[in-house]
Amino acid sequence: MPALIELNDVELSLGREAARVHILKGISLAIEAGEAVGLVGPSGSGKSSLLMVLAGLEKADKGRVMIDGADLSRMGEDQLALFRGRRIGIVFQSFHLVPTMTARENVALPLELAGRPDAFARAEKELAAVGLGDRLHHYPAQLSGGEQQRVAIARAIAPDPAILVADEPTGNLDEANGASIVDLLFALKRERGATLVLVTHDLSLAARCDRTIGLRSGRIAAAVEPARAGA
Repeated sequence: MPALIELNDVELSLGREAARVHILKGISLAIEAGEAVGLVGPSGSGKSSLLMVLAGLEKADKGRVMIDGADLSRMGEDQLALFRGRRIGIVFQSFHLVPTMTARENVALPLELAGRPDAFARAEKELAAVGLGDRLHHYPAQLSGGEQQRVAIARAIAPDPAILVADEPTGNLDEANGASIVDLLFALKRERGATLVLVTHDLSLAARCDRTIGLRSGRIAAAVEPARAGA
């Protein structure tokens, strides 16, 4: 059976003409369904760019990106947006909440765009699942950083995606809130059987994953099977 995520000889460059930079260089990897994978490496190594490619937010210049049998390389922007909305939940370091919308409205937004008639009921359920059942009608400015990231996670998991990707999800949080968010991500992964791909500079966080993939200068430098620290 093929892996849930397969990248074959992927190349990515960003920028134009003289300012164009070669970011990813011949990346090939496979991630199984239900696996938790940590992407680690120094700043500028290509971790976040790799995450964006496998989430369909950046299109590879060369190579093939297969997600659950679908070839992202052959999809147009509208197809990609539809595919992401159904199959991939994305959590960023910056929360990317709409400031003029309540927590409930922020979580319901992608469900409404997907035509889900139960968008608001689902949003309420997911906010309760991340411990914010009493914050439904609060705006982002009325929430702490940790609470805003929980809203972002609720929004990512609301469509029940097969894949959850997170780019430095604790980067804007203090240690206590960061630990709480990490525990929540791994709990949701277990409960829903999702595949988790996590970019982090925190090696103790990466060690909670089933596998750690190291990047350096746009190439895979190491694939480590860490001692499990209790996912």
